[in-house]
Amino acid sequence: MSTRVGMVSLGCAKNQVDAERMLYMLKEEGFEIVADAALADVVIVNTCGFIESAKQEAIDTILEFCTLKQEGRIKAVICTGCLAERYRGEVMKEIPELDAVVGIGKNSEIVRIIRDIYAGEQEITEFGEKEALDIEGERVLSTQPFTAYLKIAEGCDNCCTFCAIPLIRGRFRSRPIENIVAEAKHLAANGITELVVIAQDTTRYGEDIYGESRLPELLRELCRIDGIRWIRTLYAYPERITDKLLDTIASEEKLVKYLDIPLQHCNEEILRRMNRGGSRESLAALIKKIRERIPGVILRTTMLTGFPGETEEQFTELCQFVKEMKFERLGCFAYSAEEGTPAAEFEDQVPIKIKEKRSEIVMEEQMFISDRFNESQLGKTLEVVTEGFDRYAECWFGRSAMDAPEIDGKVFFTSDRKLAIGEFVNVTIDDVMDYDLLGTRV
Repeated sequence: MSTRVGMVSLGCAKNQVDAERMLYMLKEEGFEIVADAALADVVIVNTCGFIESAKQEAIDTILEFCTLKQEGRIKAVICTGCLAERYRGEVMKEIPELDAVVGIGKNSEIVRIIRDIYAGEQEITEFGEKEALDIEGERVLSTQPFTAYLKIAEGCDNCCTFCAIPLIRGRFRSRPIENIVAEAKHLAANGITELVVIAQDTTRYGEDIYGESRLPELLRELCRIDGIRWIRTLYAYPERITDKLLDTIASEEKLVKYLDIPLQHCNEEILRRMNRGGSRESLAALIKKIRERIPGVILRTTMLTGFPGETEEQFTELCQFVKEMKFERLGCFAYSAEEGTPAAEFEDQVPIKIKEKRSEIVMEEQMFISDRFNESQLGKTLEVVTEGFDRYAECWFGRSAMDAPEIDGKVFFTSDRKLAIGEFVNVTIDDVMDYDLLGTRV
């Protein structure tokens, strides 16, 4: 009987792609991949280490499986991913129940490490150079059978003062266009109809290997692939959004009219202290230009409240900006002071309760904006990709082109016939429920 391996991948989609590559290596070596990690012999927790809440989730998940190990239900627990990479010397010390802690530069050694555990080695800790993380290779997809993330680069050179990603993931490294296109063709040949293009900064794509951003050219190449129906771009850096990129999104039918631009704030002084450019005026002008160039575009952003030194006036400016811009999709988070980042050493740290309260206020305003936007969809007919059937609500559910997987809302709808997962259908919207839409298949 082959060894059963379960993977729990936490955090972002970029981390999930790394997990999928490890699963492929294991599958090729004869390990059995199981969907329910609690039923595995070996559990790999591929952790996030970005902010405090993510670190706590990772620790809680690891301890949960270590308890199952102590009960004899599983044999080994391995920690991989960003938490392992960021706290190299501390994870095993703090959680000695772990069998191995593996940095991102040693992901390619996961097969050997599991065999070493079975051979009796204890408390394995292995780390390599961050750049040793392979950004090429096949995967065992863990997404819905019709959608896949397409990671076009690794690492980050932006060095925002609040962010630990460059410390964890290293310098920005793009993949060659031909490699990305080849992977996308392989995915399409295996039934993938939706590609979600990701990187820490997709708009920087190609600068390191071509001397300039090549995202528009890459997207046009992807649009030529037969079988792909939707292509979505996440993590676009505002200062690198060019007219060429906007014209590409506007003109290519397969590129959904959706753009994710994590702005973080709008106050010029706060943005400067974050080591980000821009001001309320320049960002408002960018949003205006995007909406003019791409009619009907859906804009997603994230905001950060309680950055060190944020005054009530600066927070009020952020709230007014959110009200004026009316982003269709917005998430807001309280600033988390991360060890090793410049902002963690700044004076005038904002108290936790104030940071969290400010975040709640922004999200309350966004709920109102989202309600108005969803109401504007009443009576419209949207193309929806079917994701499943909710047996409790007795209806189908899926996403429109306005919604990214795992991030945005759903469309719940009735149908007079059974549907296939991944099937595209037309749905007339006749009601709303919080961030979701309700309708009937036409």
